Amino acid sequence: MTRRKLILVLAATSALSAIALTAARARDVPKVATGFMANLLCTETFVSGLAPERTFAETRDAMPGASLITWAMDYQVDRAKKDVTVTLFGLGRSHAVYREGLGCYLDHGVAPADRALSSMTPQAGLLPEIAGPNVVAPQSPQLAAALDRAFAEPAQPPFRHTRAIVVMKDGHVIAERYADGIGIDTPLLGFSATKSVISALIGILVRKGALKLDQPAPIAAWQNPDDPRHGITVDHLLRHTSGLALGSSLQASLGSAFEPVNRMKFMEADMAAYAESMPLESIPGRAWNYQDGNLVILSHLIRNAAGGHAARVMRFARQELFSPLGMRNVTLEFDAAGTPEGSSQMLASARDWARFGQLYLDDGVVGGRRILPEGWVTYSASPTPSGWVGIGAGFWTNRGDSFGANYRVDHGMPRDAFFAKGTIGQYVVIVPSERLVIVRLGRSPNWPAEADGVFDLVHDVVAATSGKAKLAGGN
Repeated sequence: MTRRKLILVLAATSALSAIALTAARARDVPKVATGFMANLLCTETFVSGLAPERTFAETRDAMPGASLITWAMDYQVDRAKKDVTVTLFGLGRSHAVYREGLGCYLDHGVAPADRALSSMTPQAGLLPEIAGPNVVAPQSPQLAAALDRAFAEPAQPPFRHTRAIVVMKDGHVIAERYADGIGIDTPLLGFSATKSVISALIGILVRKGALKLDQPAPIAAWQNPDDPRHGITVDHLLRHTSGLALGSSLQASLGSAFEPVNRMKFMEADMAAYAESMPLESIPGRAWNYQDGNLVILSHLIRNAAGGHAARVMRFARQELFSPLGMRNVTLEFDAAGTPEGSSQMLASARDWARFGQLYLDDGVVGGRRILPEGWVTYSASPTPSGWVGIGAGFWTNRGDSFGANYRVDHGMPRDAFFAKGTIGQYVVIVPSERLVIVRLGRSPNWPAEADGVFDLVHDVVAATSGKAKLAGGN
């Protein structure tokens, strides 16, 4: 297909799609809203072990505009059946179900292929132990002050609801702290920090020769060379430049319920099939648009490569990534089709998130074994030219000259830092120049950007550790 013909096709399909999607969005809002809350309540109740009242209240506070509808929500948690039902004005009923070893999924009337999975047997990882069995107290007064500041609540909203912080230097925990009811082994939801884990699994497949970054993604629906989507590559999907007309996932707010990408997440039993069926709104590689469908499609590629269903995906992820890193408290959630919900649904303890960050600090090598392809870390942190927020391939980045990168550097983050980022306050920050990994998990608004305190946290930790001798943690 010629470039001119592709532009004409895109213009026509985008116009027709816009009319249909506008009508559908308003109808979808109750189901999207209740689906989000049902899945979240199920996940944090039955995987994290948190009180549903806490999850509901802290999430409502962190999402602008949510209180306009959450007052009309009713949720029922059935601890015997391990499921959650949420309704809005008695409408838009959503039902989330827990499966042992697989977390929660939204029940859309399609029976999942995998009902449960045996728990992950702890194994000695290749990564040296990062800390002892007890919480590591800050190793200096300056670090203690940094954590005090990060956990302190402002006198007025927006509140931070900081849940966990782990600071590692040279591969050892030198400070950590947890909110009440949360501990060393508590699996905590990373939201979109999950995208960085999916990026790592894609990297492993690239290392094995199962995928190539710069060739058309092997999606069955796109294989016709005349299909405008045929030119979408794995790199486009990792960098959010695929051009698929799914709307945006950049904000967590009431308004985002209108985006078609959220129909995919909260109303479709097979998320990847829905995302892959969407037309283009721009030529692949031309425009940047952060949306969760890109990572769901990449998750589908992982599922296909691993053997086609959830149990085999988990086996692949454990053998190739989690076990070598010693990540013992991990749950990756799936849709009913057996595809990982790789845009937002992985839980891990704060220490496990730190172990993941250490892999990137060590250039993708752990215990002398190369996990990620050579050059993959540099690639992941390299800026996407049109990504104004400062984003690379699966990670956010302060490198380059984007608005977002410059803003973060101006507010105290190092220029060489890059990070996994999840909505409403989840971070795994890697600072190679300081040999630091800083994990911050909580439930904070996305805006203003300073609301979660992570800029101050990173600045304070760098100031407290820069130029000091290596500190070994562990009690």
